[in-house]
Formats: sequence, structure tokens, C-alpha cells
Amino acid sequence: MKPSGQTKARTSRWQTEWTRALRPLLEAHGNEAALRLILFTLDESTYSRELAPLAGHYPALRLGPAWWFHDSPNGITRYLDQVTETAGLYNTAGFNDDTRAFLSIPARHDLWRRVSVNWLAGLVLRGVLDDADAHTLARALAYDLAKDAYRLGPTAYKTI
Repeated sequence: MKPSGQTKARTSRWQTEWTRALRPLLEAHGNEAALRLILFTLDESTYSRELAPLAGHYPALRLGPAWWFHDSPNGITRYLDQVTETAGLYNTAGFNDDTRAFLSIPARHDLWRRVSVNWLAGLVLRGVLDDADAHTLARALAYDLAKDAYRLGPTAYKTI
């Protein structure tokens, strides 16, 4: 039995079709700022091809971090590169983790912060961001975006 919202690709692998599967939900509720729907996937190319455009358009959507599935410095960097041009950083959920690996959360959070700041430093060196914006975004990536995505109280920035 095939999983819901998936179609069989020519290569005999199951492929997720996000845009058609989410269309009824997003047409009905995607513009409701009170709703938060956080999307995660194992398919890295889906972030830029399907999810980032959706998150850039619908206020209800946030993109879950690459951490759970691509937990390496290169995986996190690819995620940031793939989603920010279309979705922007403020349509992501920043860093979050689950408690199945409770004792490793501090180390994983430290790696996320280091990789995120390194990525931001690259934007500063290329002249895309100035230092002040990079500092603001560093805090957002490490703290504010997750707090906002999961409605855990006020953040340092105001959402749309």
C-alpha cells in the first residue's frame, strides 16, 4: 500500500508530492497566521524545489530544520543555501530537536549555532549582509525562530 500523498516514480522509489497533497489544506488555511504547519523531509532537493516556495508564500508554513535528517555541517549548510533565497530565514523553524537524544542536545545545538554563524559570516564576507544584520540573524537561527514556530512566547523580531 502506498503512503498517502505519494506517487510511484519511474525508478520504483516512492516520491512525495508536496504541492498537490497540501493544496486543499493550504487553500483553506494557508493564509491564517494563527496556524503553524512545520514541514520536514528526507529529500534535500524538495526543500528548494517545493517547500521553500510554499513557505515563502503561505504565512502558516515554516520549514523544519535540516538537523534531524542531514545532521552534519555540510547538510545544514546545504539546507540554508537551498531555502533562504526563496523562503527567507524567517519562514524556517530555526533549530529544534527531540528528547530521544536528550543528553546530546547541547552538543547538537552548539554545532547548529557554529554552522549557522559560519554560514552567516560567508554572507557578510560576500557583502550580502552587514555585521548588525548577521548578529540579529544569528540570534534568530539559534533561538527566536524556534520560539516563534512553536508559539513559545515573544521573540526579538515581529512576524508578518
